[in-house]
Amino acid sequence: MSRELIAFYSRADENYWNGTLKMLHVGNTEVVAGLIAEMTGGELFRIEQLHPYSKDYNECTSEAKADQSRGARPELKAYPESLNGYDVIYLGYPNYWGTMPMAVFTFLDKFDFSGKTIRPFCTHEGSGLGGSVSDIRKLCPDAKVETGLAIRGCRVNESRHEIEKWI
Repeated sequence: MSRELIAFYSRADENYWNGTLKMLHVGNTEVVAGLIAEMTGGELFRIEQLHPYSKDYNECTSEAKADQSRGARPELKAYPESLNGYDVIYLGYPNYWGTMPMAVFTFLDKFDFSGKTIRPFCTHEGSGLGGSVSDIRKLCPDAKVETGLAIRGCRVNESRHEIEKWI
């Protein structure tokens, strides 16, 4: 029996939400990851930076943009012990300037995804998946990277049907 992993990066705190800033107790991508876990029985793994970005939205975006500009690979708090035994990896993240947060790049650099199926999903406020799927394909050339799912952050709580169709 195949096992599925839902690895996701999500940010709570002050977020851009439908044209304004809003304090979130649970990040949008985490909401989607939880729904996928509920529907698939997959195991959840949170991708977390050792040194998280600021809780303030504007400071966070400055920090994240600086990391992206220099191609940083922020250190993570933890990694799964292994990806052996997982056939499918659902990979979730918010869209940061047309791609994934750099912590997700760190996660992808850590493992060999040969023979794995990666199913990307992202949350956004208008920019969709951007170039993230092609970035995943470059980082994981021996994985099967399937069509991704993009969900507006302000609609995550109404996205169950859309996620079910995608799964």
